[in-house]
Amino acid sequence: MLAAFRTIRRDPAAFLEQMWRDYGDVVQFPIPRPPVYLLSSPAQVRSVLTDSVSTQSKRTLQYDNLAILTGDGLLTADDPPWRGHRRAMQPAFHHGQLDAVCASAAHAAESYLQAWDLLADGSTVDVDKAMMEISLQVVATSLFGSDWRQDAGGLTRATITALDEVVVRARNPLASPLWLPTIRNRRLTRAKAQLDRAVDALIDGYVSGSSSVAESQASAIPPFLELVIAGLRNKDGSLDRSAVRDELVTFLVAGHETVASALSWTWYLLAEHPEVAADVRAEVDELTPGSWDMATVAALPLTSAVVDETLRLYPPAWVLTRTTTVERELGGSSVPTGSLLIMSPWILGRHPEAWDDPQRFDPSRFLTGNSRNRLGYLPFGAGPRVCIGREFALAEAAIVVALMSARFELSRPPGSSPLTPLSSVTLRPPDGLPMVVRRR
Repeated sequence: MLAAFRTIRRDPAAFLEQMWRDYGDVVQFPIPRPPVYLLSSPAQVRSVLTDSVSTQSKRTLQYDNLAILTGDGLLTADDPPWRGHRRAMQPAFHHGQLDAVCASAAHAAESYLQAWDLLADGSTVDVDKAMMEISLQVVATSLFGSDWRQDAGGLTRATITALDEVVVRARNPLASPLWLPTIRNRRLTRAKAQLDRAVDALIDGYVSGSSSVAESQASAIPPFLELVIAGLRNKDGSLDRSAVRDELVTFLVAGHETVASALSWTWYLLAEHPEVAADVRAEVDELTPGSWDMATVAALPLTSAVVDETLRLYPPAWVLTRTTTVERELGGSSVPTGSLLIMSPWILGRHPEAWDDPQRFDPSRFLTGNSRNRLGYLPFGAGPRVCIGREFALAEAAIVVALMSARFELSRPPGSSPLTPLSSVTLRPPDGLPMVVRRR
């Protein structure tokens, strides 16, 4: 590990993959405390994730550092308060809400398509930046019911800055305490404050609207916010402002960076495989113009399969960690209580036990049967803590890809080299994703 220190810092996903290829499905790292294992067997990983939450904890360095930003939101909390929050959030993510997400995704994408219409044909655009701003707008409109287009750039930068600083802290066992005014700590504090101000404004707007008897004000309360607050009240009926803040920041942070990552890598893979991109455009051209809803998504099986195959190869949440709260058997070895388990969907998407020819980009894998239930497909986790926004994300990504494919062809600039992902909180293109945009 000392010899590989630079690789661990520069490309941790590649380091974990190399350890798996060199040593197999269960690797114990030479770290005395706590015992640390890399678990890569698709069946064993799914077994861990689908086990009871009482046998595992999210009190790991990864999630503890994320919690600096998200507090006790669903992404990082243990039980309690996780179980109660999950139950409270479920109505907001009911299938009945998905049509509204599709409409929001279409609206956000359309606003960018209109801007691209003004560009000279063949202009170069940073598609990664565009996907970040589109996905943030979808979160804002579908979850919070507000148009944040003017603030999208600032909130996107604040989110990226905060998450980057969280990653730096997670990789540094000697990270300075937050109260120390270092350059990095101040940068994290400023970014977190900007996110908090945005979420506080949402809560203040709700409190102001709900205290008024005016129908116009009451009708302006975002449905998602209404559902969140209805479930997250104190026993006396008062607003649990801290709990609401933590969940809204979690959705704002996790709900847009992950989808943006998936969309950026989708465009990258389509550019690398123009024959698949042509098939997607042909499928989209067969659509009858109308509203964008789940029925429309169902009419786009290839487009959805392209998104799934991208998530297999470039899962935004490329690493998952758990601390064992009971002793358990893994790969013929006894893993003691308090062990740190590292599991990587990046590796699982390349595991030959789960996939034929795993390095090949082949969306047809997801056109037959239910490949989303395959052992090696875990971009959203599995079990009781599977991502609550999974269906939202899949629908949003398919809509954005379809709308943009209907109007534009995207290609990489001549002479571009293959990209090595930046392993941050999510997998991101290391220096943006410049692409040439041409009207169809």
